[in-house]
Amino acid sequence: IDDTPDLFRRLAAAGITTREACGNTVRNVTACPIAGVCRDETFDVTPYAKACARFLLGHKDTQDFGRKFKIAFSGCAGHACGLAMMHDMGCIARKRIVDGVEKRGFEFYVGGGLGAVPYQAKLFDEFLPVEELLPVAQAMARVFARLGEKKNRAAARLKFLVKKLGIGEFKRLVIEERAALPSDPKWTDWLGEAEQDVEHPLRGLDEPPVVAGHPVSTVRISPFEKWCSTNAKPQRQPGYVAVTVTLPLGDISSSQMRKLSDIVRKYLHDTIRTTVEQNLLLRWIRESDLPALYRDLEGIGLNEPGAESIVDVTACPGTDTCKLGIASSRGLAAVLREKLMTRELQYDEAVRNMRIKVSGCFNSCGQHHLADIGFYGSSRTIGGFTVPHFQLLLGGEWSENAAHYGLSIGALPSKRIPEVVDRLIERYMRERQSGENFRVFMGRLGKKEAKAMLDDLTMVPAHDADPSFFVDWHDSREFSIGDMGKGECAGEVVSMFDFDLAEAEREVFEAQIELDGISEDASTEEIKRHSAAAIRTACKAMISAAHALNRIRNIDSPADPARVVEIFRRDFYDTQIFFDRFAGGRFAQFLFQAHERGDIDPTPENAHQRVEEAQLFIEASHACQMKIVAGQAPAVPSPFAPGR
Repeated sequence: IDDTPDLFRRLAAAGITTREACGNTVRNVTACPIAGVCRDETFDVTPYAKACARFLLGHKDTQDFGRKFKIAFSGCAGHACGLAMMHDMGCIARKRIVDGVEKRGFEFYVGGGLGAVPYQAKLFDEFLPVEELLPVAQAMARVFARLGEKKNRAAARLKFLVKKLGIGEFKRLVIEERAALPSDPKWTDWLGEAEQDVEHPLRGLDEPPVVAGHPVSTVRISPFEKWCSTNAKPQRQPGYVAVTVTLPLGDISSSQMRKLSDIVRKYLHDTIRTTVEQNLLLRWIRESDLPALYRDLEGIGLNEPGAESIVDVTACPGTDTCKLGIASSRGLAAVLREKLMTRELQYDEAVRNMRIKVSGCFNSCGQHHLADIGFYGSSRTIGGFTVPHFQLLLGGEWSENAAHYGLSIGALPSKRIPEVVDRLIERYMRERQSGENFRVFMGRLGKKEAKAMLDDLTMVPAHDADPSFFVDWHDSREFSIGDMGKGECAGEVVSMFDFDLAEAEREVFEAQIELDGISEDASTEEIKRHSAAAIRTACKAMISAAHALNRIRNIDSPADPARVVEIFRRDFYDTQIFFDRFAGGRFAQFLFQAHERGDIDPTPENAHQRVEEAQLFIEASHACQMKIVAGQAPAVPSPFAPGR
């Protein structure tokens, strides 16, 4: 800790600050890594992202939030570079003719976010003029600071405030706040420079190319050509390309970083950017310099191909370093990457463009909700042993700025996941229609059929038959919790719990089937009917899971929903047995709220969120049962516990 002041000074000398990189503030403002060189962008959003970051950093109106606030800028609507739809504030570049003059602005979204239950951002304004960007952001910060949740961190993000107020009322409050703000010259004094903020290459096209260290291979498909096909993308400026340096799992050593710094000085100015897929992007590389750059990268082990493709599997830290980690996300991601690379030549462009993302727990640090195939870590107790599992999510969409979020169709043993990926890809390649991407294909196939084709992979062999299932990827330790023993939570009762939980999982899956029943041309009445049915079924699933826990204490516990909730609250919530070590009682609140609200406001978005909540409640029920079996929580609460 004594070294940190010197560390901060050295970072500041290089123009880097750690200020507000964490905490309940506006976090690091992000934007497309290819902004300014993208062939599809409306305009370069870089200067606007910079101005927003500088204006809000340390601002007095951003110091009293209940939780963090994230902002992203995207130069277009079609790509995933900015992921504007999953942020508290998302800005997509737009142009409009006003009084015969072309004006810049943003399609402006608010209230997005991932986390345990993801929320899609809501459209705040179809066209927010650039001169209104900073004052509206300031007004929004003031509304969030004043009305946002402060006591319960689990409900303190902006998405919950927008949900509570409704987008119409939230917008009215922000506009009202904006009108009351005293004028600030900082809102617009940077605009004149913004359009002049243009990057330039280090080397002109008329200069001779950098000489490669040794000749590039002349075989039919050389490693260099394969690397170029995935890692070098033409810029909108002729003769230049943006090159992605692939960092498997986002890893780079300090030695590689120093050597990379030396290498890029030969080719460009300070035009390196990080990407959301954990890679580095080098902008303004001349096409003629690609052979030399490739050989330089090869010399430090950073010449791997496959950037922004199915082999570029990303993962959160998981159990390696995160206290929230349940299963080894990095271990699984590494195994999947290695296996996919051996089969890459068998895949066509549609498969290569897919994304796989892995999180170690239900939180979305690995952005599993946005992937074509997403996974998040969970666990199951089988035969007295804890077996690492992953929930499989389908239906996410990486493009269109994260336009769709996936839903879990069930948990599978960690060691089965490579087989799961193989089956999904093979089915897609075999049966897809012309031009059909993976999300659309899975929607046509249906979750019921997808689940059926994977059912045999849910089985876990006996510990004696194959102990590898009881050990996580890249780990030598076994997850054993020993024999269950006899008593209140043993024998037949635990088997009954597993049976009851299976019923809850069936019901939450049925809720998904109801959601899948909403076709693109469905009438308003059909949408409402399916959404209401999905909400009711998800609520029923939570009731079933709570009833399963109640029956651990009393096998004859009543099944009436009101009594189930009452007994669960008394025996598992008030006593905190159900509490997660980090989420506290948040997941129990999902049950209470669902039971209280019923199917009011039946929209597809609300139904999607209720299904997510039900899945998390069921996962928490599994974890609670495991604690009881392991003796970490009493099966029979004390009669003197709070609330009894």
